[in-house]
Amino acid sequence: MLAGISADYLTRLEQGRAANPSGQVVEALTRALRLSGDERAYLYGLAELVPPGPQVVPGFITPSVQRLLDRLVDAPVAVHDAAMTLLLANPMYAALMGDPSGLRGIERNDAWRFFMGAPTRVRHTREERSACESGMVSQLRRTAARYPADQRLRRLIADMRTHSGRFAELWDAGAVGRFEAWHKTIEVPQVGLLTLDCDLLRLEHSDLYVVVYSAEPGSQAAEKLELVSVLGTQDLGSTPSLPGLR
Repeated sequence: MLAGISADYLTRLEQGRAANPSGQVVEALTRALRLSGDERAYLYGLAELVPPGPQVVPGFITPSVQRLLDRLVDAPVAVHDAAMTLLLANPMYAALMGDPSGLRGIERNDAWRFFMGAPTRVRHTREERSACESGMVSQLRRTAARYPADQRLRRLIADMRTHSGRFAELWDAGAVGRFEAWHKTIEVPQVGLLTLDCDLLRLEHSDLYVVVYSAEPGSQAAEKLELVSVLGTQDLGSTPSLPGLR
């Protein structure tokens, strides 16, 4: 569950009956098992793969970052890579935004879901949506410049240019913006609308970012967030939504 792969496939991997696991599967396992750098390299070697190099978007969550996340159990928290792909989300995030555990591959990318019109619990004003569009395109452009050898990122951008006229328009126009966090209004089943602070913590050494949602103590939003925590994901529906920083 933590790695986002089926128990059957994991069993076949352990028994040597599943050959050639993808790099994405191996990376997911390193996060779920909380491996060190050396252990991660060893696991890639067992899979006869080479760990991503410096020209590929990093997705390794170090043990120190994992310990930080373990302490933020009372707040919705998610970790994304520089290409806006969700790497890890805690139970509070899943309860607030929708359970992302069933999402695979490109579906876990915030920008792709945003421009493809995937379901989301975030409610935008027109101005917020416009700023978000420009910010996402700019973020992807900067990331593509930093990691020119990342073929998965290149395929992501090509797919979005093909299937989203709005993304293609902004990309070709050289849209400039900044991908920032702000107040965000979210509509949660059985809870209703709540507006939360959305803070972005950039981890410069690993080029990851941590998104943390919170509410002012004693506010109505704080009371609703507490209700989300009590209800959890079971009673709030399982429709996946990955708004990330939208």
